[in-house]
Amino acid sequence: MVTDAIGGGGKSVKRAIQAIVGLLCLVFSVHAIADSAASQVFEKVAPSVVEVLSLDTTGKPHALGSGVVIAHNEVATNCHVLDGGAAYKVRSQGKDYTARIRYRDRQRDICSLVVRGLKAPPVSLGNTASLKVGDPVYAVGTPEGLELTLSQGIISSLRDVGGGRYIQTTAAISHGSSGGGLFDSQGRLLGLTSFYIDGGQQLNFALPVEWIKALPQRATQQAAKRQSQIKWLVVADPFFSKHDWPGLLALSQRWVKVQPNNAKAWRYLGYAYLNTRQYSKAIDAYRQALRIDPKIMGAWNNLGLAYNDTRQYSKAIDALRQALRIDPKIMGAWFNLGVAYNNTRQYSKAIDAFRQALRIDPKIMGAWNNLGVAYNNTRQYSKAIDAFRQALRIDPKIMGAWNNLGVAYNNTRQYSKAIDAFRQALRINPKNAFAWNYLGLAYEDTRQYSKAIDAYRQSLRINSKNANAWFLLGLAYSVNGQNGQVINVYERLKVLSPKLADKLFNIAIAPK
Repeated sequence: MVTDAIGGGGKSVKRAIQAIVGLLCLVFSVHAIADSAASQVFEKVAPSVVEVLSLDTTGKPHALGSGVVIAHNEVATNCHVLDGGAAYKVRSQGKDYTARIRYRDRQRDICSLVVRGLKAPPVSLGNTASLKVGDPVYAVGTPEGLELTLSQGIISSLRDVGGGRYIQTTAAISHGSSGGGLFDSQGRLLGLTSFYIDGGQQLNFALPVEWIKALPQRATQQAAKRQSQIKWLVVADPFFSKHDWPGLLALSQRWVKVQPNNAKAWRYLGYAYLNTRQYSKAIDAYRQALRIDPKIMGAWNNLGLAYNDTRQYSKAIDALRQALRIDPKIMGAWFNLGVAYNNTRQYSKAIDAFRQALRIDPKIMGAWNNLGVAYNNTRQYSKAIDAFRQALRIDPKIMGAWNNLGVAYNNTRQYSKAIDAFRQALRINPKNAFAWNYLGLAYEDTRQYSKAIDAYRQSLRINSKNANAWFLLGLAYSVNGQNGQVINVYERLKVLSPKLADKLFNIAIAPK
């Protein structure tokens, strides 16, 4: 019974074994066919895949990638492989060839090189229109600068783009494979292996071959656009360098009409408006430039400057902070931000901004002067004096800095030094009414009343309608015992400022 049972089952076991053996043979056969196809593709295309070297100014490799020969003496690769290079080489079958850029399409990251004397044969160009998810593909490149390497996989996704389709594939793409070829089972080029998502599963991509075919036309169009822009810049620069702002304005107005989507054209227009003091129009021009390209630091900076000039300080602060997000090392943006903070009485922030500007360039007189103003307004008078003195070491002919230094000395009761500072300001500009008034105050504080009176009278010769100067003169006359002159000042003040006239009357005229 047992024997019969075993014997009867033996035939079934044999048939099962035979079926399994047959299935295994089929599987091995499929793998053999796949391996054979990969080998055939590699043998066919390998001579046409090259290594691309981007060299620095010393001739040393700066970056490396792969390339595919697409025509006689012409290699296609990714533009990012070439970026920053001073010269280029192509390495094919152990031999180096000098190369130069022929066509460049940065927007699509497709470039081509001319390689004189290259013996490698061009590949056949396929298309992406007939591709389907699941189709086998083969990537050939030079990852990490190694010799030609093959990886195979399938198309896992197709993404429509202008003029072709991005190819997502399971075929491995590594650093150094950028610019290599992705081929179909017939060895036809489907695209350039361009990027992968590090750490991702099967997230490898190739740019469509149609973009290689369109490269000459697109590169020519882009070159024409650049040439057109260069022509405008060549004409604009002389106006700019000569500070011929009306000429630059007329030119820029024509430029934006011809190229309304050119951010540089709007920037030049904004600068022309800014320097002809048409601040509202300058603001509109810079905003238009930033709509086209929001990463232009200079446009944000000048927009902030225009907002400062129109006393829109909050908007100025926002614009200047945008500029500094793009480039925090721009001294001018920090300086303009400090001015905006000073004007909104945010003196601590102004101090920080001016100090940032001076870290970048400690020789900016205006930054030291404005830093001193911020210190003065926060009653840090010693620091203010130091800042004003730094400004005057850089340029001793700045009247405003001498004025500010004199005020700081007055605030610290260093009246003799204040007098010297105001007299320095008046040597630079004898018609500086502000300096004459403060000089008069310093003379009063040192009880030099006759000199104080002379100083106030000098101020009033410059501006006879300055009610404050008349008031100070009246007080000086009173202290000096010149009561008749006090009455004359009072009569004048009744016309200019009744409030100050009443104040002078109560202090100097009314019976005590």
